[in-house]
Amino acid sequence: MHVRELFELGGRVALVTGGSRGLGLQMAEALGQMGARVAITARKADELAEAASHLRGLGIEATTIVGDLQHADAVPNIVDAALAAYGQIDILVNNAGATWGAPAEDYPDEAWHKVMNLNVTAPFRLAREVGKRSMIARRTGKIVNIASIAGLKGSPAGMQTIAYNTSKAAAINFTRALASEWGRYGINVNAICPGFFPSKMSAGLLEKLEQTIVEQAPLHRLGGDEDLKGAIVYLASEASRHVTGQYLAVDGGASIV
Repeated sequence: MHVRELFELGGRVALVTGGSRGLGLQMAEALGQMGARVAITARKADELAEAASHLRGLGIEATTIVGDLQHADAVPNIVDAALAAYGQIDILVNNAGATWGAPAEDYPDEAWHKVMNLNVTAPFRLAREVGKRSMIARRTGKIVNIASIAGLKGSPAGMQTIAYNTSKAAAINFTRALASEWGRYGINVNAICPGFFPSKMSAGLLEKLEQTIVEQAPLHRLGGDEDLKGAIVYLASEASRHVTGQYLAVDGGASIV
């Protein structure tokens, strides 16, 4: 097999949560450009429509699914819609997430539960549903959980996001645990840990800390629009067929200092 073939995704179907904007849309674009048909899901129909138009303008076959992953009953409905559109799900990208900033001593229960529900519980529910309905019986599948370098260490000064950090550490070990169980089905489960990328979620934090973050990272830059694309294609393709239970930090080196 030529090495290029290892990265090709023709005939594959990818379901990307939080796929209407930001990192999710960038990854959906990358998967689609390598030949995958893409189902993107998010809460807002108008943002999904705009994202789908963008993807189709690039020649990518895309469908949209409106759903709020904070609600348990949204998960089977999302999977139903993806299977109705494409008949199978080969790649699941658990990208949707939330954060909330507050000092630990004053952190609201509501905020804790919201962050943990979307960042940990929803990916578990989706993996369980997709695994049972499309991957296990076919003995194939790629699950990529979008964690964060925030799950690898404590918070830097000025970043009071205890639930987010905790949830992303949980996402990394969820990846390991699921990979351990589902390897026998031929399913690879890995994680990507992005560093700081400009996004709606990170805007407030970067407004205060961007200069410090850039100065401290070995590559002295934030993540850009193209910087997750290679990582997601690698972990979604046959190029990573002997890799499971691992995380890949895409952070300009920030997690090593």
